[in-house]
Amino acid sequence: MWADLARRTNRLVPDASVAAVADTLDYLCLAQLYLRDNPLLTRPLTRADVKTRPAGHWGVCPPVNRALAALGPLQAAVPDGYELHVLHGAGHAGPSALAHAYLTGRLGHAHPHLRQDTAGLHELVAGFPRADFGGEITPMIPGHLHTGGQLGPALAIGQGAVLDAPHRLSVVLIGDGECETGTTAASWLATRALHGTGAHGTVLPVVLLNGMRMGGRSVLSTLSRTELTAYFTGLGHRPVYSDGRDVAQLRQAVAEALSAAQPLGIPGPSSVLVLTLDKGHGAPAHLVGTPAVHKTPLRDPAGVPAEFDALAEWLISYQPAQLLTSSGRPRSHLLPALPLPSPEPDGLQQPRGCVAASAQVADHAGGRPFAQVVPEVLRGRSEQGPFRVFSPDELASNRLDLTDERGRLVPWAVEVLNEELCHAWAQGYTETGRHALVATYEAFAPITLSLVQQQLKHRAVRRHAGLAPLPSLVYLLTSLGWHNTLTHQNPSLTSALLAGCDPTLHVLTPADPARTAAALTFALRKLDRCTLVIAGKHTTVHHPLETIDEELRHGIAIWPHLTHPGPDEPDLVLASASDLSAEALGTLAQRLLADRPDLRLRYVHVHDLTALAEEGTRPLALAPAAFARHFGTRAPIVLATSGHPADIHALLGRRHPGTRLTVLGYRDPGRPVSQAHLRQLCGLDDASLWQLATTLTDAPKEIPGP
Repeated sequence: MWADLARRTNRLVPDASVAAVADTLDYLCLAQLYLRDNPLLTRPLTRADVKTRPAGHWGVCPPVNRALAALGPLQAAVPDGYELHVLHGAGHAGPSALAHAYLTGRLGHAHPHLRQDTAGLHELVAGFPRADFGGEITPMIPGHLHTGGQLGPALAIGQGAVLDAPHRLSVVLIGDGECETGTTAASWLATRALHGTGAHGTVLPVVLLNGMRMGGRSVLSTLSRTELTAYFTGLGHRPVYSDGRDVAQLRQAVAEALSAAQPLGIPGPSSVLVLTLDKGHGAPAHLVGTPAVHKTPLRDPAGVPAEFDALAEWLISYQPAQLLTSSGRPRSHLLPALPLPSPEPDGLQQPRGCVAASAQVADHAGGRPFAQVVPEVLRGRSEQGPFRVFSPDELASNRLDLTDERGRLVPWAVEVLNEELCHAWAQGYTETGRHALVATYEAFAPITLSLVQQQLKHRAVRRHAGLAPLPSLVYLLTSLGWHNTLTHQNPSLTSALLAGCDPTLHVLTPADPARTAAALTFALRKLDRCTLVIAGKHTTVHHPLETIDEELRHGIAIWPHLTHPGPDEPDLVLASASDLSAEALGTLAQRLLADRPDLRLRYVHVHDLTALAEEGTRPLALAPAAFARHFGTRAPIVLATSGHPADIHALLGRRHPGTRLTVLGYRDPGRPVSQAHLRQLCGLDDASLWQLATTLTDAPKEIPGP
């Protein structure tokens, strides 16, 4: 379908219109970088018209502009029921995205002060780089996808976007420097992991081969055409080459590439379009192809006469009056090559009844092991609509049996030994409105830290722009360090994400398998969150479920079966935040209740770590009265977590209970030790806990018998 559409639009839309769009985009990019007035050069340029501190990136704009121009007629002709997304690998093409959104009218629709008129054009040009949404690509610019500032994951995100979406074409613009990243390098080959996993859409990678990285020659550009063909062919792709200077040939190359493009998951080679154009094309000749064109090639045209003259000549060469009307609208000969403005698609509705549905799952799962109830939740979720599980070859190791009756992995679960790809596929899937889960070892989840942080930034901007909510990013971190060797002990993803203070982050620490099943159900139903569910696959202890509603709703609950009744100030507060700590402190509480009936004990389980945060910093942060109701005002507190103790101290912030709080958690032993020895080193063995509790309550220090 896409190839036929490309051939038809090539016949119907003149090459001259497409070339004019490319020139207009180039001009508007250059004007944004340099001009603060006189955006259409209606009078001779003066130094007062030029910005004194030009900022932004020129080098990436010319090839991006040619790709956008060549795709414009195709975008305009997409029939109902089909989608064409352009995904930018680098955010540096902000001027291009803004210029394109301006020409299509989508920018003015989303931001009326940037509409197609004299004032809007002046604001577009003079206001760059914009203080309200920056100079790079963000969700504030409609019609352009770019899901984070880290180079590398764009191709995999595009792949995730077309999974289970045969109606969708994702065109991914990838810089040749970006091809040096590990995530991009893995993405070419990783499509083989998706064979036989469903009916998918198509990805057309477009490599912008301009020969340079930020400050030097790109590795990809050191390959000859023969070597480059061999490289892509060996990875399972058929390269189609195009010279970006020839718009007509580029359009034919797009049609040729789409003719050979295979839907994702189909065995056999698929296309990659290689668009060659010297970096900084269009700039003064002595600067093209040098590091100077990465940003603004002319650094101070307002102050250096030679640079001013070069800029004036450069701007005039585009003849902007032939491209835009005096009122800032594209002239009629550009219109056939421009897609019409289209509204944002309807978003998902916030679900209702999440607590009730999740509590029901917990009741059904009560008393059963992790290996039964967690796969059961995931299988049930797969029957409710589009859903994917991504794992770096660790499902069986994590006791997540997602195989069919013949022992094959179910089609909605994908394994590939690359954490970044799993995240990027899940990101592309959720960014297009579907639900996904990444399941991995706790120790290796930090590999994706930067990608998670970038996605959180991207989603924060989406919320600021008032865009519709998306499915949550959900990680299941199991195979915990407490049951692994030294090299597999690293709970730092939680620490780093909590330090970022993103209000959508939730860190769920369920006490047993039934609560884990409920936590996953809850996390996968909610929208616009980032949820880490931390649950050991070895958990065997089960706890009463009478407080499950409160734990899900408020993130914390007092367990009455381990607490003395009444509102009196306790003598000791025990608080668990994980299944491991619930087992350890639950055992301690039972012994204290049996051996010290005079001790007023309160037991609290923290189901969501963010409930401990300072009031007002996170949605579930306890109000002062609620905090006192759970933790008292004078009693010693022993809080045990499976992660770093520093996480708890940081969350508590200014309302830290001070010396009455003792936090126990993971501490790196510095050498391989047994599981029992690790618990002892961290103070979470029975003897150490009894010693601590009795010291805090001035009780005898003998360990009671079983």
